[in-house]
Amino acid sequence: QPTGYKLIPGSNCLPFCLPEAKFLRRAGFLKHNLWVTSYKSDEIFPGGEFPNQNPRIHEGLATWVKKDRSLEETNIVLWYVFGITHIPRLEDWPVMPVERSGFMLMVVHQPLDISALFS
Repeated sequence: QPTGYKLIPGSNCLPFCLPEAKFLRRAGFLKHNLWVTSYKSDEIFPGGEFPNQNPRIHEGLATWVKKDRSLEETNIVLWYVFGITHIPRLEDWPVMPVERSGFMLMVVHQPLDISALFS
């Protein structure tokens, strides 16, 4: 059996914006923190190719998920979106305190070679 993993999220947040915010047309991946798609070699830019300069909108991760492709018996890609929203405070000047963000990916199922135990 293949090795299993568990995603342990760290401090995280979604953007402070309305659902109809214009930038979400090009950054639809920001609507959720976790996405899972089946692997396609040409799907590598979650915001679409050149999201700041591309005149085409509604490209990228949110569009790929709408295709509703099966995730069974196929290679999958886990897209974890994390970030921080910093609200400035007077005490942040002149040096802002550290904001940490991240995640851990832990092995939860590692196949064992039982023969190694008895040699």
